[in-house]
Amino acid sequence: MSFDLGFAVDIIPLILKGISNTILVAILSFIGASLMGFILEMLRRSHWIIRPLAQLLIDAIRSTPIMVQLYFIYFVLPSYGITLPAFVTGVLGLSVYYSGYLSEVYKAGINAIPAGQSEAAFSLGLSWLDALIFVIAPQMLRNVAAPLGAYSVSILKATPYLAVISVPEMLGSAFDVSSATYRYAEPMAVAGLLFLALALIAVALVSQLECRLGLTAHTP
Repeated sequence: MSFDLGFAVDIIPLILKGISNTILVAILSFIGASLMGFILEMLRRSHWIIRPLAQLLIDAIRSTPIMVQLYFIYFVLPSYGITLPAFVTGVLGLSVYYSGYLSEVYKAGINAIPAGQSEAAFSLGLSWLDALIFVIAPQMLRNVAAPLGAYSVSILKATPYLAVISVPEMLGSAFDVSSATYRYAEPMAVAGLLFLALALIAVALVSQLECRLGLTAHTP
């Protein structure tokens, strides 16, 4: 069966129906992963009893395939009375999975801050929380801006995994078209090009952020 360009153009609006969910899932998952990753890193730097448990959790998250985590949340938890909507499962699954990686990003960002910064904050009488909010966090965020941006693009590209749990994102819309028409080349090609466009936009936004933070030089 040859590739039908006219058919591919005609189905673009059908596949675009899932673009809002794709973007929303990506944004919510990035926010969730960022917050969870920061909490995990703070736990890893807390009491000596909590530290190994936090490290074990981070390693478990990073060592488990994302599909296993999604299936566990969506299909296993209901057996124990915890049933979540597909959309919530998708956001939670991506947030948990990428939190393990972002915790390592935060770790590197904090370790890059000279130890004298926190020592100076404590010598001025700041509490641990005040030192974290006003001294450590601003410097850390600048250090991790670039890798956080890269992971935001990775999260966007991971949203097609949610098609397996019936989240109506773009790949799911492409599957719906394929199931109705028995044509797969055109829907998959259109979905791929749309994801490429979104990824390029995200990369451009990340590059602009890096320039504003002075992490990269402006090009003429």
